[in-house]
Amino acid sequence: MKLVKTTEAVGQVLCHDITQIIPGVKKDAVFRKGHIITEEDIPVLLSVGKDMIYIWENDETMLHENDAAEILYHMTAGENMHPSEVKEGKIEVIADSDGLLKVDRERLKKVNSFGELMIAARHGNTAVKKGDKLAGTRIIPLVIKKEKMEKASEICSDAPILKILPFTMKKAAVITTGNEVFYGRIKDGFTPVIEKKINEFGVEMAFHETFNDDDKKITKGCLDAVNAGIDIIFCTGGMSVDPDDKTPLAIKNTGADIISYGSPVLPGAMFLLSYYKKDDRIIPICGLPGCAMYNKRTILDLVLPRLLANDMITSDELASLGEGGFCLNCDVCTFPNCGFGKGW
Repeated sequence: MKLVKTTEAVGQVLCHDITQIIPGVKKDAVFRKGHIITEEDIPVLLSVGKDMIYIWENDETMLHENDAAEILYHMTAGENMHPSEVKEGKIEVIADSDGLLKVDRERLKKVNSFGELMIAARHGNTAVKKGDKLAGTRIIPLVIKKEKMEKASEICSDAPILKILPFTMKKAAVITTGNEVFYGRIKDGFTPVIEKKINEFGVEMAFHETFNDDDKKITKGCLDAVNAGIDIIFCTGGMSVDPDDKTPLAIKNTGADIISYGSPVLPGAMFLLSYYKKDDRIIPICGLPGCAMYNKRTILDLVLPRLLANDMITSDELASLGEGGFCLNCDVCTFPNCGFGKGW
């Protein structure tokens, strides 16, 4: 690569895309890598601030930004992803399927600490759809030493940074609890909310029972759902510390492994997560506090994509939700300040 005066570059080959920015109109490459500069191109190049221009000179020890972006793409992308066209030295990673995005944060940090190269990814543990952009890759300079790219590639030699886990759960149960609903004193406003949220992931509510505040009946209802082949169970209501709130006891008495009763998330502090094991199946049983019925975003929105992708959640991971776990229930999630927008 050689730097020459733009006015003296006629006939030379551009070694990188030249970007033109017109505020409010466009930001795009006005000339592409490999373009042979003509006399008519000189005023355009000068208008975008290019008094000097890089032209191509072969150097076997260096990699061009487009070639380096290809390497970074393969370090980043897992199965069910494809690359965008390389543009201005950047390649974007695009999802080929719906699912839960997982990001290997340690590898990502190591790569981005290497210097002269970068990978910018969406937050992990969030739901993505086919066609979504997941990440962008590029080097910072126009060229980089091959040796440096080879060393960076070793970080991802056995696995890429990103992967998509499919949503495997298809059938859900809702166990509605509470005397007020069971005896018809109030209408069940909880079940439609849960059904709407799970339907967005292609999950059917295939089992529904309503019980009064009788822990033995609630326990039996959960076990009946398990025996009916249900993949995930949501118990609604009865999750506070009042003496007549029996749902946590009922879930415990199923024999499920309680991961956490309580979460550092508002709304959602009284959330309960457990896993029930039957043969080779692991069925999440969740106790949902009342806030999930009337708040737009709660703890349920954070854990649901992981639960439906059968991505086991630990107590430590739930504890980590404290930072960003205070939701303002605004119209739009504004990551990175809010856990409900940034994933975990």
